[in-house]
Amino acid sequence: MPVRSLSIIRRKTLFPLALAIFLCATLQPRLCAAQPDAAPQPDSPATMSPHSQTARWWVSAQSNTIFQAHPAFHAAYSGPNSFSPQAEHATSLLETLFLGYQLGHGAEALLDLESAGGRGVSDALGLAGFTNLDVVRNPSLGTAPYLARLMLHQTLRLSSEDVAMERGPLALAASAPARRLELRFGKLSTDDFFDVNSVSSDSRNQFMNWTADTNGAYDYAADTRGYTYGFMAEYQSPNWAFRFGEMLMPKVANGIILDWNLRRARSENYELEFRPALLPNRKSTVRLLAYSNHADMGDYRQAVARFEAGIDARPSIENTRRQGTLKYGFGLNADQELPHDLRASLRLGWNEGRHESFAYTEVDSTASVAADMAGRRWHRKLDKVGVTIITNGISADHQEYLRDGGLGFLLGDGNLRYARENIIEAYYNFHAWRGIFIGADVQRIWNPGYNRDRGPVLVPGVRLHVEL
Repeated sequence: MPVRSLSIIRRKTLFPLALAIFLCATLQPRLCAAQPDAAPQPDSPATMSPHSQTARWWVSAQSNTIFQAHPAFHAAYSGPNSFSPQAEHATSLLETLFLGYQLGHGAEALLDLESAGGRGVSDALGLAGFTNLDVVRNPSLGTAPYLARLMLHQTLRLSSEDVAMERGPLALAASAPARRLELRFGKLSTDDFFDVNSVSSDSRNQFMNWTADTNGAYDYAADTRGYTYGFMAEYQSPNWAFRFGEMLMPKVANGIILDWNLRRARSENYELEFRPALLPNRKSTVRLLAYSNHADMGDYRQAVARFEAGIDARPSIENTRRQGTLKYGFGLNADQELPHDLRASLRLGWNEGRHESFAYTEVDSTASVAADMAGRRWHRKLDKVGVTIITNGISADHQEYLRDGGLGFLLGDGNLRYARENIIEAYYNFHAWRGIFIGADVQRIWNPGYNRDRGPVLVPGVRLHVEL
């Protein structure tokens, strides 16, 4: 996003929080006030106002402000989509208002409004594992509030036994059948439900890097802001689960407009989840992911061939796009509870890498490990410390395309001396008061944009998160 004055950003992005406060404090205080049976559990995330476990309504809001900077670093050359080697800083602001209502008979209506303001360092260009997941990459979208989610959620009972659930903005029931079928339809974010784990899936209180919180090789269906329209079916049982999603793809790479013609553009997503008992009294989860995207995508190999034949002055993926092109990939995602408030996670991902990165980021293979620890041992039970190590790569066709001067929607240094992009990120999240958290974060990135002629670069950051 382009640099904007902070006064303009504040005026245009406070709408969701202002509306949430108005609803909670003025119109319907009982919706957000604590009920006798609604005291938060000891390990539940803190909020400014506890949320009822019995009210049919749900009203909450969050604000996430991230400041990041980096010093000057070595770069033998730079191109149109390079991460800037000059020292710079940037601030992003993401605010969300969550609304929901239980319609009865297992049905829920969910609606979220969101506002994204500010920008990311280098306007979110030049890194496959970009440093701030909250950044919207299209500078023309502005900061006006928009509809983020609008979905119908239906739960169908398949057993008489019930299990306790953590109530939240994406699922309002405090309990659900142990065996059930959940259906969702409407506007949603694919990665709200696929490739989720307990250690590294949320930029509000965990890691900030794109490829820390989501499998970088998972080119999941989404518009520029990270949302799409689709249908999801999810079977849940005590020991395993399976989910399937059919989603709309954008019309162009990193585009805001979705293609509603399912015959030529769509995304199928599959995830099988197991919950083995690997350690006594410790949760273990393993998820196997597969996806196939059909869209108006280009071919790196063809783009290079056209350039070498003298047809194009430089490789251009846009000149090879063909409607209905298939791109597919796979992922593994596991997390494990450990003694002493420790948790660990692992992600592996791969996609076929011949066809262009289209919706998420320019990664064709990835591996990451992460761990976090709650602060109970130093008497700060809502504090948390975390660290992750990530390595991202791209296919030989993708490498050749960038080496010859081709541009992706994120990368393009004008040349490339290839090496894997390696990242270490660490954070400490400090619980200041009620729903206010302050986080300190640092990321070190080797070979930014897969280029050994650039970097390494150090990116420290600070996060202010408010949960209402």
